[in-house]
Amino acid sequence: MAGDVVRITFPAAPELNQTQKIGSDGTLSLPLIGEVPAAGKTVGQIQTDLARLYKPQLQDNEVLVTLDTRALPVVVSGAVQKPGKIVFERPATVLEAIMEAGGFTPEADLKKVSLIRIVKGEHETQIFDLRPVLKGKPTPAVYCSGGDVIYVPERILMF
Repeated sequence: MAGDVVRITFPAAPELNQTQKIGSDGTLSLPLIGEVPAAGKTVGQIQTDLARLYKPQLQDNEVLVTLDTRALPVVVSGAVQKPGKIVFERPATVLEAIMEAGGFTPEADLKKVSLIRIVKGEHETQIFDLRPVLKGKPTPAVYCSGGDVIYVPERILMF
């Protein structure tokens, strides 16, 4: 996936070894062979492609590809300053994702923050009250997974 970091190792040509992030266009840019599509492929598929592409260039075209870090795209929506997609390269909490989206708007309802995650092909929603953590009370951290949607509703004002 775009944003993932892969380590590419050439046992017979260590000068070509490198660590590279898959570009936003889904490709890797490699010496001798140029742009190589990588998004949507398994590490094994990328490894096979690279061995094939390097065969004319190298006597020993053995190549090893490993995933170094995984990009975790999270969508933050609702009563936040900058709604949109955020990509983390390390595990991040729901609160961190909201803060990366500029934090809450004054109208945000901190009692009913939704974490929407796809589990076994179905949307599952968990509701969190973030008021205790913002008041400094010990609160269990809830970590995001790639593909999560965090929705912060607005408070319903009664007149």
